[in-house]
Amino acid sequence: MDSSELEYDLPADLIAQHPAPFRDGSRLLVYDRADGAVRHRRFSEIREEIGGRLVVVNDTRVVPARIPIDTPRGEVLLLEHIDGDTWEGLARPTRRLKPGARYGPVELIEHLGEGRWRLRLTGEPAGETPLPPYITEPLADPERYQTVYADDPGSAAAPTAGLHLTLELLAELEVERVTLHVGLDTFRPVGEDTLEQHLIHGERYSVEPAAWERIREAPRVLAVGTTTTRVLETVVRGGPLRGRTELFITPGFDFRRVDALLTNFHLPRSTLLALVMAFAGVEETRNLYRLAVEERYRFYSFGDAMLIL
Repeated sequence: MDSSELEYDLPADLIAQHPAPFRDGSRLLVYDRADGAVRHRRFSEIREEIGGRLVVVNDTRVVPARIPIDTPRGEVLLLEHIDGDTWEGLARPTRRLKPGARYGPVELIEHLGEGRWRLRLTGEPAGETPLPPYITEPLADPERYQTVYADDPGSAAAPTAGLHLTLELLAELEVERVTLHVGLDTFRPVGEDTLEQHLIHGERYSVEPAAWERIREAPRVLAVGTTTTRVLETVVRGGPLRGRTELFITPGFDFRRVDALLTNFHLPRSTLLALVMAFAGVEETRNLYRLAVEERYRFYSFGDAMLIL
């Protein structure tokens, strides 16, 4: 697939800079693959759309991973906890940083290329919330970049489809949890000419045996977000209940467990958009995104949601 098919035009003022005043107050674009019907709803009405599906969420928690450094002026962004006090992270300005040097609570051990470092962190992560670069305004409440069910610390970015869910909504649904710790490679743009040339680095995930048994036996499953989808489609293909997934879902993929997908509107040239196209269809997704722009839906992490049935 040509990567240019992941491009689309988006007015800058549709990039949401703040979450909706209420989590479930965002808009919800519903697309039914069976008959092509499109409905415009509020997220608070989602229960009426999903029927009796088992709702599976990713309960990872974003760590305060953005650590500023003074000399030279820059920052370290923690990406993944490796073991003990060892992490992998991004550090800038990389060319001015040295292995063995200490920058605040961070000691750089080894440059891994492309700005990535193996590093040693003193104490627990105690930096700032690692908001995406397209969010340029401050976030008043850092908990709005966490899901209400966030439990297992380890992510460098939020599984944003779940940001719309409230405790009240969850109490009305059949819900199960998995964990995938989100790294920046999930959001790294596709720079190659074709999707087949793009490499995804692994991300850690885990599923409790009882949870997987329930998911496996459920007649229908709604995956909340692309990260949840990758976990379920990894395990259903024989992957272990705890490990790393490098599953890259692109158009033509055979979904074996997920039959409905809740997702936000994603960046152009992203692997997340490729996954949505795999689930809904390439042209169908392009048409839905054009419609979302025309209807002035809010895009990206703090934006509105789309439910694909």
